[in-house]
Amino acid sequence: MPRVFIGIGSNEGDRLTMISQAIRQLSATRGIRLVQMATIRETDPVGGPPQERYLNTVIEIETELAPPALLRTLQGIEHALGRRRQAERWGPRTIDLDLLLYDDRILHDPSLTVPHPRMHERRFVLEPLAELAPAFIHPVIKRDIAALLRELPAAHDAPTAS
Repeated sequence: MPRVFIGIGSNEGDRLTMISQAIRQLSATRGIRLVQMATIRETDPVGGPPQERYLNTVIEIETELAPPALLRTLQGIEHALGRRRQAERWGPRTIDLDLLLYDDRILHDPSLTVPHPRMHERRFVLEPLAELAPAFIHPVIKRDIAALLRELPAAHDAPTAS
């Protein structure tokens, strides 16, 4: 089965509960098996309006679902946990589930781009991803996750208890 990595974030409501519920729902989905989870980190929001800090993590799953079906599953879980898509980009959210990597596949379609197009620029994605898979090669950039993380400017985000 393919190695799949999903970024998870929340900055509205009980953030830790939202992340836990999202992982529980994913794990309960037929054709998905949770492999491992990175440390949860508290991070500043990137872009968008003024808003609360996020809790972020990355999980690795194995799945029988093709990328479009997995995306529909992620969006269904987001909706079930109260996420409502807004016109404003990068606004606050109860839960955010991003399909970061689906093995070494490269997909460009109107509803889904894999690898996630901005993941290599985001410390809140690369730090937990490097915890799980530092040697994983980004299929477009052709560099491992640890190297991509080292190339980012320093940040002051600190891990929190998971």
